[in-house]
Amino acid sequence: MEGVKRREIFVRYDRCVGCRSCELACAVSHTASRDLFEAILRGEKSKKRIYVDQIDQIKAPAVCRHCEEAPCVAVCVTGAMQRREDGVNIVDLFRCIGCWMCALVCPFGAVSRGEGKAIKCDRECVDEQGIPACVRACHTGALVFKTVEEFEADRRREVVTSLK
Repeated sequence: MEGVKRREIFVRYDRCVGCRSCELACAVSHTASRDLFEAILRGEKSKKRIYVDQIDQIKAPAVCRHCEEAPCVAVCVTGAMQRREDGVNIVDLFRCIGCWMCALVCPFGAVSRGEGKAIKCDRECVDEQGIPACVRACHTGALVFKTVEEFEADRRREVVTSLK
């Protein structure tokens, strides 16, 4: 992926209201039907891969940042945690032994337990435009999907605008 600017999910914590729409959208997007009502009717259960935690009045979505030098990939003794060519870090469930080293070292708390195996964002939930389900579901703009450069530029504009 040399020369290609990857988009990442960024969190704007000040905009999160804790509605958990991102969690629901993520879970539904990982069902066979990818439809809430259809999944309910079929009895499909899927684990979310994003988690909204609240401490006092602060709501904080925790989602995998697909780190360049991912600690979860580095400590995985079986090689279950892998980095794809597109820069997305994934879990090979057939190789995962549930030792939880990945969860221990993740600085964002983005790895969780899924039926004895590690589970985390796999970006297998994107629409035709490549936007992840959690970002599409976030109506406050707390989750955005941009390149680092785009996100930095937006933040600079926000700072300058706030000075007016």
